[in-house]
Amino acid sequence: MSYKGIGAVLIIAGCGGFGLSLAAGCRREEALLRQLIRVLQAMRWELQYRLTPLPELCRQAAGESGGVLREVFSRLSRELDAQNVPEVSACMAAVLRGSGDLPASLKKLLRQLGRSLGRYDLNGQLQGLAAVESACREQMKALNQNKEVRLRSYQTLALCAGAALVILLV
Repeated sequence: MSYKGIGAVLIIAGCGGFGLSLAAGCRREEALLRQLIRVLQAMRWELQYRLTPLPELCRQAAGESGGVLREVFSRLSRELDAQNVPEVSACMAAVLRGSGDLPASLKKLLRQLGRSLGRYDLNGQLQGLAAVESACREQMKALNQNKEVRLRSYQTLALCAGAALVILLV
């Protein structure tokens, strides 16, 4: 096989891999949203029935979640325990600055969560959690709309772009 052939295969494989990574990113965002919805429900139940303090509530949320969300909630509980900044929204902003692995839509939802926790009375916090959960469901609905067609399109367009590059370069 000549260098041109090897280069053509590498270009097509690279572009195809890019399309696959875009599709995997969409699937990952959907999984994180599902996980965040479960965590928000657990937080709402804990607040409603046990009146759990916020640092402990965040530790429990970290236990309920996994991966990057576990890290976010465990860092938030440490920030709240340290009480460097008295507002939960500022603590959440500090935590989110250090976690570059989250999609932008999830960061926005977590900022909204930080603005509603610890700022209001119990009913206000419960309403804030419900509002964030509702926003998560709306985001999930938007992601699921034509999901399979869109993800297949990402992969196909990437492969076609790779083929076009090969044709132009060879």
